[in-house]
Amino acid sequence: MATDRTAAPPGTGWAGNRRGVAVVAALMLGAFAFNTTENLPIGVLKLMSDDMNVSLAAVGLLVSGYGLTVAVVSVPIAQLTRAVPRRLVLCLLLAGLFVASVVAAVVSSYWVLLACRLVTAVAQALFWAVMGPVAVGLFPPHVRGRVIGALSVGGSAALVLGVPGGTWLGQHSSWQVPFLVVGALAIPPLVLIATALPSTPPEESHAVRGVAPDTRRFAVVLAVTGLTVTGVFAGYTYISKFLVDESGFTESTVSTLLLVLGVTGIIGVAVYGRLLDRFPRATLTLPVCTQAVGLLGLYAAGGSKPVAVIMMVLLGASLGPVFMATQSQVMHFAPGRTETAIAANGAAYNTGVAAGALAGGLLLPVLGVRGTFLVGGLMTVAALALLLEEQFVSVGRTKAWSDAPRTAPADEDVYSER
Repeated sequence: MATDRTAAPPGTGWAGNRRGVAVVAALMLGAFAFNTTENLPIGVLKLMSDDMNVSLAAVGLLVSGYGLTVAVVSVPIAQLTRAVPRRLVLCLLLAGLFVASVVAAVVSSYWVLLACRLVTAVAQALFWAVMGPVAVGLFPPHVRGRVIGALSVGGSAALVLGVPGGTWLGQHSSWQVPFLVVGALAIPPLVLIATALPSTPPEESHAVRGVAPDTRRFAVVLAVTGLTVTGVFAGYTYISKFLVDESGFTESTVSTLLLVLGVTGIIGVAVYGRLLDRFPRATLTLPVCTQAVGLLGLYAAGGSKPVAVIMMVLLGASLGPVFMATQSQVMHFAPGRTETAIAANGAAYNTGVAAGALAGGLLLPVLGVRGTFLVGGLMTVAALALLLEEQFVSVGRTKAWSDAPRTAPADEDVYSER
C-alpha cells in the first residue's frame, strides 16, 4: 500500500506538514462558504421576495428545501463516490458551488435559483461527508480531534460572520452580490486542494475506517445528534420572539444577543476541539448537559434579562461543540466507511433542524413560545440520559473484560476509559 506523502510521521502532530495544514485551511474556507450559502437567503429574504415577485414562503423554501436535500442525499451520495479520489471529488464540489452561485446571481429566475440551490445542497452533503476523513488522514491519529475541531470552526464562523456579512452586502447593494461573493470564496480552496492534496485512492488513508467499529455506540451517537438538534431548534427557531415577548428585550437588542450566541459558539468549538483527543466522552456529554440547562433555564427563568443572557451563552457554547463531538465519535465508532458515517450524522443533523422547526411551529399555539423551550430541553435531557446509559454499559463491559482471563493483548479503546 502506498504511503500518503502529505501525512506527518506519527508523533509529530502539525509540525512539518505544511501541505496538510494548507489543505485543512482550504477545507475550513470551503465549509465556511457552503454553510454561508445554505443560510444566506434568511438574511435577504425580503429583498429576494420583492425582486423575484414571489412570496416570503417561497423564498423560505430555498432554505428548508436545501436542508431536506442534504438530509436525503448525504448517505447515498457518499456511498456512490466512495472509490473516487478525494482531490477530484473536492475540486468538483467547490467548482459546483462556484458555478451554481454565479448562475443563481446572474439568472434572475426563482426556478433557476431553486435548481441552483438543490445542486449546491447535493455538493454540500458530499463535501461534509468527505472533508473530515480527508483532513484527518493527513495527520497522525493522535491529533484527530484537533483536526475536526479546526474544520468545525470554519463551519461555525458562517453563522457569525458569513450570514450577517452577506445580509449587510445585500442590503447595501442587491441580494445577488452576496451570492457572487460566496461563489468567489470557493476558488481559493479549490486551487489549494488541487495543488496540495495528493490524488490517491481513499482506501490508502488510515481515516477511511473507524478506529473501534461498534454498531451500538454508533447508533447511540446518531440518536444523540437527532435528539439534541431537534430539541434545540424546537425553541431556537423562535428565539427572537422569546427574547422580545418573554425576556423584554427590544428588537434591536436581539441581533446583538444572537451575535453573542454565535461568538460563544466559535469559542466553544475552539476550546472543545483542543480537548477532543484527550477527553472524547466528556467533550460530548458536557455540551449536551449545558444545552439542556440553557433550554430549561430559558423556560423556567427566561423572563429575567440577566438569566436569559446567561442561558443564551450556555446555548451558544453548546450547539457547535455537540455536533463537532458527534462527528468525532461517529468517525471513531463507524461500523463501515467513515465518510458514510459522517454523512449519516449530517443527515441526522439536518433532519433534526427540519423536525425541530416543525415541532416548534406545532407547539407554539398550544404551549406558547416558552413551551417550545421546555420540550426542547426535555428532548436534550433524553439525549443526555442515552449518553450516560451507554457509558454505564460500556464501563460494565470494560470491567467484565478486565476481570476475565487474557490470552492475548487487545487494542485499547480510549472511549471505554474516559
